[in-house]
Amino acid sequence: MTDQKPEATKVASQGPHDSLAEAVIPRPRHNKRYACACAMLASMTSIILGYDIGVMSGAALFIEDDLHVNDTQIEILLGILNLYSIVGSLAAGRTSDWIGRRYTIVFAAVIFFVGAIMMGLAPNYAFLMVGRFVAGVGVGYAAVIAAVYTAEVAPASSRGFLTSFPEVFINCGILLGYVSNFAFSKLPENLGWRLMLGVGAVPSVFLGVGVLAMPESPRWLVMQGQLRLAKKVLFKTSDSPEEAEERLLDIKNVAGIPADCRDDVVAVQKQSHGEGVWKELLLRPTPSVRRVLISAIGIHFFQQASGIDSVVLYSPRVFKKAGIHDKDALLGTTVAVGFTKTLFILVATFQLDRVGRRPLLLSSTGGMIVSLAGLGLGLTVVDRHPDGQLPWAVGLCIASILAYVAFFSIGLGPITSVYCSEIFPLRLRAQGVSVGVVVNRVTSGVITMTFISLYKAITIGGSFFLYAGIAAVAWVFFFTYLKETRGKTLEEMENLFGNKTEEKDGEVQMVSGAGGGSNGEA
Repeated sequence: MTDQKPEATKVASQGPHDSLAEAVIPRPRHNKRYACACAMLASMTSIILGYDIGVMSGAALFIEDDLHVNDTQIEILLGILNLYSIVGSLAAGRTSDWIGRRYTIVFAAVIFFVGAIMMGLAPNYAFLMVGRFVAGVGVGYAAVIAAVYTAEVAPASSRGFLTSFPEVFINCGILLGYVSNFAFSKLPENLGWRLMLGVGAVPSVFLGVGVLAMPESPRWLVMQGQLRLAKKVLFKTSDSPEEAEERLLDIKNVAGIPADCRDDVVAVQKQSHGEGVWKELLLRPTPSVRRVLISAIGIHFFQQASGIDSVVLYSPRVFKKAGIHDKDALLGTTVAVGFTKTLFILVATFQLDRVGRRPLLLSSTGGMIVSLAGLGLGLTVVDRHPDGQLPWAVGLCIASILAYVAFFSIGLGPITSVYCSEIFPLRLRAQGVSVGVVVNRVTSGVITMTFISLYKAITIGGSFFLYAGIAAVAWVFFFTYLKETRGKTLEEMENLFGNKTEEKDGEVQMVSGAGGGSNGEA
């Protein structure tokens, strides 16, 4: 025991006291519960995005009949929220740097609440689109800030687990949206879809109130010079007092605060709430920042370009093409999709910090390729036999869709937000995550706003073969370019990705990180 104390002191770098670790041996589990509660509350913002995706898939069936709109208008209605959300995504970084992560979450909840009420009361298509705009801004804020806050609160040992929470709640929201469709489908047509959309305001109320019980992000507090408050949060959310001190020292170093500074409040040079950051991120990035940026943009693009929103948003239409025509059966089958997606996201949540990011990501994308090819085959066969009943082809379509959402949920779904929220340096994190989310939403908007037109042009089976090809390209990109980040602290990421003079070291670290993941699996 005495031989190990100097080692502990060395590892803790400039940590305060070895005796603190011995005095609080049972605390890590308690701290993990506290960090988990914070992450869960912040991630609940993602429910509003998931609910909107899920509920619109079924509500569109009734909106089309009630408002007498055509397929093009339905495409725009379903996909436009992704483009509207860009406004919120771009503003979220600067807003969260200005008023803090916590109040930005409250702000997002308020915006979405207003949007949901407007959609629920919409008398016509034009007013419905205005409501979609307001809700979209709220969704954009929520998508960015949930990932940023959770990554900044979580300790390195469970960051993958905790930062996958936003994706878990997106899936819970999708499932709730599907259930809402089924529950209100028996009401009069003009009332049912309005209740489906209006009920989305309810989670926003609980979210806006619940978030006030959360602490502020310790990294944001340090950037404001609030060292005492940041230290208090870190000691509550870290696995040990040594880790809390290490995290505080790392953040102080990034913020330009001397390591030996013990003041409760210090003056920190302001960074103009985001001005200059965009130049460093987009116009004059260092080699390491450029690699981080390409990694973030790539994973966000491929997450959506592989067709997940086409399956989730248009699942009733896809099932109808597969041969299921009863409206209740269509909505019931979409509930099965939502249940499968939610169930398998929990698998990823508990495996991210055990298996690592790369193994889950590669196996997930590989399964998606096979599932999309199977779906394309099944839909092509059904499409070529419009008058014949082919139970095996219908079964293949259903099984392929369920397999696809399952494979998506164990890897590419949750890892996208986890990976992007942890690889950016502190000074660029909020804006960097914003860029990733913008790419994600633009890609999703293009995919969802062109899906009906696409399958009319190349057949519905052909469209899923196309998505399978894109997923294959994604697998190659993930395999050759993305580094393993499991177990790394947020402040170690810049060293992991390296700069131009450290490129060889960066490669060595990448290989050893991937090897660590492999060894962990074995």
